Amino acid sequence: MEMLDILIIGGGPIGLNCALEARKHHLNYLIIEKGTIVNSLYHYPLYMKFFSTAEKLEIGEIPFISAATKPGRQEALEYYQGITRQKNLNIRLYEKVLNVIRHEGYFEIRTTKASYQAKNVIIATGFYDIPNLMGIPGEELPKVKHYYTEPYPYAQQKIAVVGSSNSAVDAALETYRKGAEVTMIIRHAEISPTVKYWVKPDIENRIAEGSIKAHYHSVLTEIKEHSVVFRDESGTLREIDNDFVLAMTGYLPDFDFLKNSGIELQGDCLNPFYHPETMETNVKNLYLAGVVCGGKDTHLWFIENSRIHAEMIVNHILSTSKGSFTNEPKM
Repeated sequence: MEMLDILIIGGGPIGLNCALEARKHHLNYLIIEKGTIVNSLYHYPLYMKFFSTAEKLEIGEIPFISAATKPGRQEALEYYQGITRQKNLNIRLYEKVLNVIRHEGYFEIRTTKASYQAKNVIIATGFYDIPNLMGIPGEELPKVKHYYTEPYPYAQQKIAVVGSSNSAVDAALETYRKGAEVTMIIRHAEISPTVKYWVKPDIENRIAEGSIKAHYHSVLTEIKEHSVVFRDESGTLREIDNDFVLAMTGYLPDFDFLKNSGIELQGDCLNPFYHPETMETNVKNLYLAGVVCGGKDTHLWFIENSRIHAEMIVNHILSTSKGSFTNEPKM
């Protein structure tokens, strides 16, 4: 079996950037991706626009040409998938990594299709795969959606949007403009301050004029077939008619996978341990890259500020003796 210098888990923008950096230094690498190239971006809302400008989404010093100041989902897919084709990156798609097993001197990586050996492993899996569940009765009903793609299925329907972040605000505005009756259930006192600055006045104005109803300091407590129940700011339980629930409550990294790989998780946010100068975890030669580094705090890292992880990791790999492992995890 071929011994890889680096195996990269995750074919998102940061995983691709790690591959480009490895390729630049003539390291033998492979990316394993459970879906398509930049799978998370593929599942983003169809008309989503990024907060970052195009140049801040660039990887591998390859220009991202966009007609708009803020590129959208389709442009990003064309850019990242185009890089993968043009650079002929070594990537296996629709193959899920099951576990990473550390042996003396190397890692064994088992997937749904094969097994691999590598001297170094980079986990760049993001956080978009596991919805942050509310844990309330009725959440399993088919009318509850934890992913939002487009507004058309919700025309002339009564929609409850849970949350006040970018995804919740986009869903509320788009469905409202396609004829939905939208009610937002918001745990906090206001729309999230992290909402895109060109969208925030729009949602606040729609709420102020009554086009979109918003209940602040409120929590959804039960979902029924034709209604939802929530506790409002006075503590009163209220029930309203409902056809669909868009639970935009965020997403989480696969913490079980990180733990099973030997990575320590710390604090209430389950922050994975890594050295901030090298991105190496407590397991020697096992690295983290991208938004997975933030644990439950998924707003800490994003494409724009985690592109540097690839260079940090590869520089550390090059500066150490390739294949030199110890039995004791690095702390």
